[in-house]
Amino acid sequence: MSKVGLFGGTFDPIHHGHLITAQSVREIRNLDKIIFIPSYISPHKKDVKTTSPEHRLNMIKLAIEGVDFFECSDYEISKGGVSYTIDTIREFKKKYDHIEFIIGYDNIFKFHKWKDPDEIMKLAKIIVLKRKSSVPPPHEDKYVKQAIFVQTRGIEISATDIRERVKKGLPIHFLVPEKVKEYIYNFNLYG
Repeated sequence: MSKVGLFGGTFDPIHHGHLITAQSVREIRNLDKIIFIPSYISPHKKDVKTTSPEHRLNMIKLAIEGVDFFECSDYEISKGGVSYTIDTIREFKKKYDHIEFIIGYDNIFKFHKWKDPDEIMKLAKIIVLKRKSSVPPPHEDKYVKQAIFVQTRGIEISATDIRERVKKGLPIHFLVPEKVKEYIYNFNLYG
């Protein structure tokens, strides 16, 4: 039986912070693989303009090339519309018995506002990424209590910062994989 971690997000662009965190979660949680799932439109970022889904998907494929425990799924992009976690988990549940859904630390405190949070908790374990800089929880509800907090080997890199650096003509060496960097410049993304 495969134990998989689903790692969703906009990944605009995917960077070393995402990759190091995913590898760390896989080891800590003893998962067979991590599947990166770029959202078409994030329900939490409906007003945010993102790079085209195809570009974001291509950058993930380049970033994880040759890593056998990483996969990429175009499920949410192919589906189109707003990407709700519950729909994605239901789809992956058809193939995998054991699913762990990876979310950022701040997301667990808004989890009660997500679509069908109780159903999500029934179908998957919620893995919350904790950083050394994480502040104590602002509140504890049933979702916070049920979630599994993991201290990952995190690295503070921000996709927003990367986009800003490209816009300002600053280098992005060491922030993203080399092939992702080349892709960003070849397609003039974030310029």
